[in-house]
Amino acid sequence: MPKNMPGAAGDLAEQYPDIWRAYAALGKASSGAGPLTDREKRLVKLALAIGANSEGAVHSHCRRARAEGIADDALEQVALLAIGPLGLPRAVAAKTWIEDDAS
Repeated sequence: MPKNMPGAAGDLAEQYPDIWRAYAALGKASSGAGPLTDREKRLVKLALAIGANSEGAVHSHCRRARAEGIADDALEQVALLAIGPLGLPRAVAAKTWIEDDAS
């Protein structure tokens, strides 16, 4: 079970460890199901979080991306790529979320 996971996900992991383990196993299986690199997977997950309009997930994936050595300009480019399919307002919101945690 993850240590010090913030927010509701951490609460769920503590309250329902069997569900959390099953969820983590699904994530691991999904991650290993194709040829994408870890960097590519992180950027795709950020893009999906932006598409879902999930501020919390955007923050989470940005924190992880930075910890994995992915540069801020790559994260910001993901937000800019959202302009076409999602619209300027969603992309601007995502860019501000990405910048919230920037050093």
